[in-house]
Amino acid sequence: MKKWCFLIVSLIFVLAACTDDSGVDEAAESDGSEENAAGRDINFSLLAMPSSLDPHAANDGYSLYVMTNIYETLVKMNQDLELEPGLAESYEQLDDTTWEFKLREGITFHDGSAFNAEVVKANLDRVRDPEVGAPLEFLFTEIDDVEIVDDYTVRVHTERPFAALPAHLAHPGGHMISKEVIDADYAGMEEGGNPLTEVNANPVGTGFFKFEEIAEGDHVTLVRNEDYWGEPAKPKSVTFKAVPEDGTRIAELSTGDADLIYPVNPSDVARIDGTEGSRVAQNKSASMSYMGFNVEKEPFDDPDVRRAIAMSIDKKAIINEMLEGIPAVADTPLNPTVTGYSENLEPVPFDKEAAEELLEESGHGDGFTAEIVVNDRTTADIATFIQEELKDLNINLEIRQMESGAYQEFTANGEHEMFMGSWGTVTLDADYGLYPMFHSDNHGAPGNRTRYANREVDQLLDQARTETDRAARMEQYASAQQIILDESPLVPIYHSVLLAGIDDELEGYYQYPSSFPYLKDLD
Repeated sequence: MKKWCFLIVSLIFVLAACTDDSGVDEAAESDGSEENAAGRDINFSLLAMPSSLDPHAANDGYSLYVMTNIYETLVKMNQDLELEPGLAESYEQLDDTTWEFKLREGITFHDGSAFNAEVVKANLDRVRDPEVGAPLEFLFTEIDDVEIVDDYTVRVHTERPFAALPAHLAHPGGHMISKEVIDADYAGMEEGGNPLTEVNANPVGTGFFKFEEIAEGDHVTLVRNEDYWGEPAKPKSVTFKAVPEDGTRIAELSTGDADLIYPVNPSDVARIDGTEGSRVAQNKSASMSYMGFNVEKEPFDDPDVRRAIAMSIDKKAIINEMLEGIPAVADTPLNPTVTGYSENLEPVPFDKEAAEELLEESGHGDGFTAEIVVNDRTTADIATFIQEELKDLNINLEIRQMESGAYQEFTANGEHEMFMGSWGTVTLDADYGLYPMFHSDNHGAPGNRTRYANREVDQLLDQARTETDRAARMEQYASAQQIILDESPLVPIYHSVLLAGIDDELEGYYQYPSSFPYLKDLD
């Protein structure tokens, strides 16, 4: 039996975390300070609006960027990428399938309701409820039961050993929502309403910011939670604004209409850095950007066609010519920052001659026409580069740029043929980097937008979820990745560097490998 029991110290944490969460007494002393009473109103221009503010409903980056400021998790990750307690005071594994969480006392939600064991059970039961149909259910399918021991003690029982449980509880899918709002959501369902509706309309967490307003299609505003149980946030408010055009976001930064902008196209880094009063912050990521196929549509149901296309893409040229040489080449599905990344895999080589031969052997030597969907300038630029590359294979690639929300729905529903996408391994564990992306249970919104299905890969990913021997688990992930590379449902292209434009006068910004911006210390 292995025991984890931690004390909270003053650190910057990766997910929906906070600094100096050492206790309620210290927080009370800080609440009255002049510095915290003031604070800035931060304007943050993003590519798109969140698709939902319900942690169980959305897994797109723009939703998570907002939600990680409203909600908190039982477990979180510190700046050294180590898991630590969050809303839980401590946790330990009692046996192979039982984890016990001791909860912090005295914490309240933004609506004044108490955080306790009943709330934890309500949240973990809801995200797994088939009637709710949460896209984030895949994170917690190994949970068999959530037992309330007392008001501030919870035991989570898993069907089998599940090594990744603490990491999954640190994911935004493990954000704790007010039970009163959850109850309202269920009440709405009983009256014939759609699930995952009430929480989106009334997002209530325990975080250092609380929801103020939303103007659909335009902005979301959060304000400082003055009753926060830990050290309060420095900014008075944060307004997330949807600004789809790169040039418009940059203009807003230069005029002072935006304090922060994200993302920044690599080709715009020099422009922003060269403008007085602004700079670009560069942070390492846990992401992998790729070109994907819908393997249920011809001719992409043929692995040889997919592999031939993969062999014809010069990734180094894309990075150097389109992305200013900033990202790193991706040869495997996992970013090197992720536990489970392997240097011993055989990636698909760049070999146009072999690609032409393979396409000829597959019966598609005369080529074909296909559509690729993109959702921003960067992906459109890369698709244009690939479009030229594929002409050598007699493939006519038609590029279709869509608004981010429409793109998410289009690819989740499997209406696409090819697409440009990216995946951030938020938990920094291979289970999250591979299971939602490649397991056949997760077609669509959970992450498997290629609609890939391979029985052996499913078995390896299922086994690795419950494997307690670390070396064996890593080998299972390596085996799964090699099959995925050989069958090429997607083409890993690059591991990005996170680029955000910032007002030079703004201090305290940090962006985690998960890509979540940490806004609590902005000053």
